[in-house]
Amino acid sequence: MGSALAERGHALLKMTGIKKLFDGKKVHFAFEISLMFKGAFALAEIAASIFAYFVTTQFLLDLAKVITRMELTEDPRDFVANYLLHAAQGLSVSSQHFTAFYLFSHGVIKFWLIIGLWQKKLGYYPAAIAVFGLFILYQMYRYSFTHSLSLLLITTLDVVVIGLTWFEYQHLRRILPDGMK
Repeated sequence: MGSALAERGHALLKMTGIKKLFDGKKVHFAFEISLMFKGAFALAEIAASIFAYFVTTQFLLDLAKVITRMELTEDPRDFVANYLLHAAQGLSVSSQHFTAFYLFSHGVIKFWLIIGLWQKKLGYYPAAIAVFGLFILYQMYRYSFTHSLSLLLITTLDVVVIGLTWFEYQHLRRILPDGMK
């Protein structure tokens, strides 16, 4: 059934002329690039989690004051500077530890999946699609509270990566010998 669905999808792509856009080499190249970005981002999340766990809230507040001092002197209503300062003032130890835990677990899970995808292990493809989909759901839930542009950008990247992962998975299922699957 899965191969019949894939064949219908390919026939639809041919009919609509989109087939050229989704050329196997282009999709594979985009997939590899997206894995590099996701891997770098996962490592950055792990590093940020370590920083978030060990840095004190007072240090972050002092840092925010130093960063925003000049801008708030020039324009006391500056949105970005006020947002940064307000966010630093609202930090608690429990929110800091949650942030550290969230970033660490998110980064480690993503990095583990990316390594499996990079090694072309077929079992990782559906797992990655499911996990990235769960991340998207959580990010949209968080967006409903924060309205953070960065969450929308991360979510957009995740949607693209899921699409590329699906195409790469379908391609590998067609070309790999049965013993490798």
